[in-house]
Amino acid sequence: MKHLTPREAWPLVQQRPDALFIDVRMEIEALYVGRPPGVAIIPWYEYPDMVADPIGFANTVLREAQDPSRMVIIICRSGKRSVDAGLALEAAGFTDVVNVLHGFEGELDDHFHRSTISGWRFDGLPWEQM
Repeated sequence: MKHLTPREAWPLVQQRPDALFIDVRMEIEALYVGRPPGVAIIPWYEYPDMVADPIGFANTVLREAQDPSRMVIIICRSGKRSVDAGLALEAAGFTDVVNVLHGFEGELDDHFHRSTISGWRFDGLPWEQM
């Protein structure tokens, strides 16, 4: 798995329209907090269970990607869920997985706020919100 900062990942998304860009947060997070434009929402886990199903997740991504050699770029809130999701994809045979470090909202600051020290939104990259 490759790890890119948001500023490194955004040009890749633009240069590789054939890549599958996935947000692995819960759908409600991606819709209401915001998400990069054009991202597919395929949750690593979902409410109310909040339990990951690595095989089910990989199968859903494979249905969307149609080919495990297709580049898959993954993002989450802070870059932690996306690592787990990326490892599951690699275990399922995906060969070109890119994780977006720091995720959409970034790490927590000293006041427990996000989007203040890192992340997609902090870097001023394009995003949309419901």
